[in-house]
Amino acid sequence: MAQVLGIGGVFFRSEDPAALAEWYETHLGIPPTPASPNMQPWISEQGVTVFAPFPKDSNYFPKDRTFMLNFRVADLDATLKELSAAGIESGEEVEMEGIGRFARIHDPDGNPIELWEPNQS
Repeated sequence: MAQVLGIGGVFFRSEDPAALAEWYETHLGIPPTPASPNMQPWISEQGVTVFAPFPKDSNYFPKDRTFMLNFRVADLDATLKELSAAGIESGEEVEMEGIGRFARIHDPDGNPIELWEPNQS
């Protein structure tokens, strides 16, 4: 059976893609898609990636959205402090035993983003 090696990209629509790409770079350190051979793409650390279709009536993320991004972070508290200083509100902080800590933010288009600090065990 063929097996994929990981996520190669996340593609979604935006009213202002350039501004949204800049927001992700400024606040989450994700560089925009390279527009020339001199630009570096986003290269993430190897780690767990969860691929999880949810039922249409799930309340895990807003019902008016068909997807939610989840990003691993090394230090959730420091990340939330930095985002708060930039005027980005967070909420829905939870801890899941054996998995780690989570918090939610939204990008300027209203897309839900879950920040995840995995357990170190």
